[in-house]
Amino acid sequence: MIARRAFITLLGGAAAWPLAARAQQVVPLVGLVSGFSDAEFTPLATAFRGKLQQLGWTDGRNIAIETRTSSGNFERLAEEAKMLIARNVSVIVAMGTPGLHAVQQHTRTVPIVFTLVADPVRLGLIESLSRPGGNATGFTNFELSMGGKWLELAREIYPNLGHVTLLANPANPNATSFAHFIENAGRTVGIDVVAAYVRGPSEISKAIATAAEEPRAGLIAFPDSLTVVHRDVIIGQAADHRLPAIYPFRIFPLSGGLLSYGLDFPELYRQAALYVDRILRGERPADLPVQAPTKFELVINLKTARMLGLTVPPTLLALADEVIE
Repeated sequence: MIARRAFITLLGGAAAWPLAARAQQVVPLVGLVSGFSDAEFTPLATAFRGKLQQLGWTDGRNIAIETRTSSGNFERLAEEAKMLIARNVSVIVAMGTPGLHAVQQHTRTVPIVFTLVADPVRLGLIESLSRPGGNATGFTNFELSMGGKWLELAREIYPNLGHVTLLANPANPNATSFAHFIENAGRTVGIDVVAAYVRGPSEISKAIATAAEEPRAGLIAFPDSLTVVHRDVIIGQAADHRLPAIYPFRIFPLSGGLLSYGLDFPELYRQAALYVDRILRGERPADLPVQAPTKFELVINLKTARMLGLTVPPTLLALADEVIE
């Protein structure tokens, strides 16, 4: 299901909006585009709305916010972005590299605030981090080095680890780079790393079953809407095959996964709201520097660890931001 919510009303009086080139007397429309499902994206949209309200923008009064989700379907994501642009959206908040690609297919003029985009300069999406140029700015995702951190956490919680399967989405342009980095990191510590490129539940199940045939095996889930949308399949199959798995987002251990280390999503969308506020008040995306994430969280599910027969080291527990009993 795709959420569509927009309140378009005329302002009373003679007040004019900073984006004067867009209809002066019409409430600005802000679009949010995500590869997540409605349920997964709702907490992020709520954090975004809440921060905008603190900044003086209330959805349905002096701003309209419209959310489009695609449950991991990148083709549909592009269509949703196209429909938003056709509605004369004032700013679009695009999640992830696929989300940014989806929007940029259809506009090079509408201001874009992106989130969770890894290495946007290398991908040619912006000119530089300090001065992105063009119509897009925002917040980067994990650096490639985060792959080494996930591998390190996997070794800490499972010291006998000898083989890791990385579940990745072939449609994500960052998947190959992450895979190569983790493979190289694995070689330095004697761990075989193999990337399994999956497109849906059946391929995920097959990849995990194949991974379980390896001795001393574990999993790492790539940060992507596909793994988030199909997290129940991944978590369930990992449990059935008794494979320790490292995840990029808190939503995984909350759903029964073993351990996650990644960004604080609601905080990221509060930060995105700050940039949307500045753009609505007249600043250009080209002049707003792209920011790297600063807040990460380690979440451990002790119940799942016990089920897998793993003992979580006290040092790791001490570092955890949240422990699920």
